[in-house]
Amino acid sequence: MADTYTPPVTGTGVKATIQRIGGHLAGMIMPNIGAFIAWGLITALFIPTGWLPNETLAKMVSPIISTLLPVLIAYTGGRMVHGQRGAVVGAVAVMGVVVGTDAPMFLGAMIIGPLTALILKYVDKFTEQRTKAGFEMLVDNFTAGIVGGAMAVVGMLGIGPIVEAVTTAAGNAVGWLISHNLLPVASVLIEPAKVLFLNNAVNHGVLSPLGVAEAAEHGKSILFMLESNPGPGLGLLLAYLLFGPRALRPSAPAATIIHFFGGIHEIYFPYVLMKPRLILAVIAGGAAGVFTFMVTGAGLVATPSPGSIFAYIAVTPRGGWLGSSLGILVATAVSFAVAAVLLGFGRGEKEEPAEPAETGTAAAGHTGTGHTGTGHTGTGQTRTEQNATEPATKEA
Repeated sequence: MADTYTPPVTGTGVKATIQRIGGHLAGMIMPNIGAFIAWGLITALFIPTGWLPNETLAKMVSPIISTLLPVLIAYTGGRMVHGQRGAVVGAVAVMGVVVGTDAPMFLGAMIIGPLTALILKYVDKFTEQRTKAGFEMLVDNFTAGIVGGAMAVVGMLGIGPIVEAVTTAAGNAVGWLISHNLLPVASVLIEPAKVLFLNNAVNHGVLSPLGVAEAAEHGKSILFMLESNPGPGLGLLLAYLLFGPRALRPSAPAATIIHFFGGIHEIYFPYVLMKPRLILAVIAGGAAGVFTFMVTGAGLVATPSPGSIFAYIAVTPRGGWLGSSLGILVATAVSFAVAAVLLGFGRGEKEEPAEPAETGTAAAGHTGTGHTGTGHTGTGQTRTEQNATEPATKEA
């Protein structure tokens, strides 16, 4: 299933291995982009800071991001490994991760879904040769139930706390950089954490509380802009549109609109996972944007939620438009430039005229062989070279 949404990776070595892993991770997300868009639309419209605030409809936001999306991701990951049976046990197992923590467990879902399906795959190989005729369904159902239930327990007691600890550590590291006035360097941690779907934990768990305290004292805070800047993602998507794999270019315009205007940054994460080296582009764009914010003295009065350009405008204090806009523009330009270089300006994505060339070569080879073997000349083809080399045959 991953091959349907991500370009195939060839070769061996560390680079190919990383790309292959990133492709599998992206393959769990790309089929579920529609669900992300649905959640993003509901969030952008109905949360208290949305365009059409509605307390009743906003109740859907939390269950979708905390339960539905991780289940879909784990389901897809399990199906990639072991078909429908793997999908079912992956969805069951991820519930342990979901219930075990309060943070959205996208990363945990991408781990436990394929892992549970892989375990069931080996269990099925063990039992299929040892199951008597007539008991196949019974054995299949019980093995799936046992594996899914056991991994749900493991997820709740093991994987969930581990992922939460990683999230907490990332947040603490970002907080340390902020406290030591190393804001541009914070992008080195923030952008990779975002791509691993830890963006909400970093933003709302670390940056927002610190930003609220600073805004209460100074009337604005740059901390609200570190994670929410749409510039790095916008530059990356524009680079994909112009220089990315041809199979993915048609998806870039819609993703760009959803990301920049809708504020759903999760939409561009799979594009980085498919080509992990592009993390350098969003890090460079994020750092450039933060540096620009610092130089211009930019800041926001609250967290832009969701992180769209409209939300940025809404929470920018009077007189701060230039700094905010310039930081987004610089981040976009830097991210685009670095991503374009890393994508080779699309040189490796040109149309390959292999089929016509092969057809012509095959036809030429066939003609030469056929004519040499049979000696027929009435085909309407020019045979000057053969006529020059085989005069005796002609005369005969």
